[in-house]
Amino acid sequence: MDARHKLIEVAAFLDRVDRSEGDADFRLDAFRTALKHLAEKKPHRAKRVLLSFSDPTTKPLAKATVKGATGAWPGGVK
Repeated sequence: MDARHKLIEVAAFLDRVDRSEGDADFRLDAFRTALKHLAEKKPHRAKRVLLSFSDPTTKPLAKATVKGATGAWPGGVK
């Protein structure tokens, strides 16, 4: 039942997104990529979903450009 509840929450979120105005941003692109990973019948889905939102770079930044987390890596989905 817990998974069912979470799926309904995701569906409600997507309904709100569809009703909204304006352009989608990088976070929604990452979210949609993560949804595709859920549908794949491959092992390690949780890892692939997490990586959909993660920054793949390994070189440290010289200086932070934002004060907080944004929910996804703005560099784009790979």
